[in-house]
Amino acid sequence: MFNDTAVLPVLARTVMMTADAVGGVLTYALTLASELAKTGSKTHLALMGPKLRPEQEAVARAVPGLVLHESTHALEWMDDPWADIARATDWLKDLEKGIRPDIIHLNHYCHGAAGFTAPVLLVAHSCVLSWWEAVEGTSVPERYATYKQAVRRGLHAADAVIAASQSMRASLERHYGPLPRTAVIPNGLAAEPSRQSKEHLILAAGRVWDRAKNVEMLGRIAGKLPWPVKIAGGSAPPRGHAGHVNGPSPDPGTYSNVESLGWLPPSELGALMDRATIFALPAKYEPFGLSALEAALRGCALVLGDIPSLREVWGNAAVYVRPDDEAGLISAINGLVNDDVRRAELADAAQLRARLYTPARNGRAMRDLYEAILHARRVPALRMEGRETRSV
Repeated sequence: MFNDTAVLPVLARTVMMTADAVGGVLTYALTLASELAKTGSKTHLALMGPKLRPEQEAVARAVPGLVLHESTHALEWMDDPWADIARATDWLKDLEKGIRPDIIHLNHYCHGAAGFTAPVLLVAHSCVLSWWEAVEGTSVPERYATYKQAVRRGLHAADAVIAASQSMRASLERHYGPLPRTAVIPNGLAAEPSRQSKEHLILAAGRVWDRAKNVEMLGRIAGKLPWPVKIAGGSAPPRGHAGHVNGPSPDPGTYSNVESLGWLPPSELGALMDRATIFALPAKYEPFGLSALEAALRGCALVLGDIPSLREVWGNAAVYVRPDDEAGLISAINGLVNDDVRRAELADAAQLRARLYTPARNGRAMRDLYEAILHARRVPALRMEGRETRSV
């Protein structure tokens, strides 16, 4: 495990981190970079995949000490990305030579085996194989053999592997074999206290095109709910998205009682969460769930997919529904609509639980691991031993 019994000086002054703008990874990276800046660390963020939207870039530029390095290299879960992955690896190694970081923090897998000079910490946010297992419920097709091999190499080459939940860590080991150096560190997020009055409004937010979010099921049952349903999130997958999605979900905006809002800037989505009373995410696959965390911080009662990771994160602070149970989703939401006391209690419980997952806690844990990894290289006695998992 990580030996952090000694008081360690700050060694990770410069961090080189990868990210993309497709999902919650960018929010995670910017939140962590903001925390690292508070102790004097500078983050160089190497972006791959689709370009940042102007609103995303504005948020990134406002992070103290953050330096952006942008590219459009394909992400490892996209269709046949391997030639571009090789180019991205060369690009990242060139960046390392120029930046000379103390540590490299990867939010993608394949580059873990790139052979960087600096120590590598790899954070697992999701993966194609566990996505397929949860969403398709069948054996992973042979066409993902190359992906599996590349991810396994990256995981086993890293100095440490972090997962946001025990469920995600277990998925990694099930698909890629035992990992020697792992830790579980939940994500963190902050939100300003709401000053808006709650409305009779049901909200969902996420990648509408990703069937793992199961937003389309909410659209199908919306006509049987007494309150209007609003759904925020892009309905079109990014260019080059992987065939593992087997075609995106239908646009739930085509159903009755649903307003499909498309992608919203973070400030607009936050304001909408402030107004919403119920946040519904009947996900089939969600290793942590930053959208539910923000909704809870903003005072929403949560109705979530009954999957191990979400139960791990939320405990008794949410109502759970099987991702294939439309009648159960109708009953769960209507039960909250018709019970003001229960709804308020659930919202309070979710908000209280959400306050466990702070940026400060996440940043402190990540910073401690950076220091432990660096000391393990410099002082052999302060090494990471065995394959015990540390939960922070």
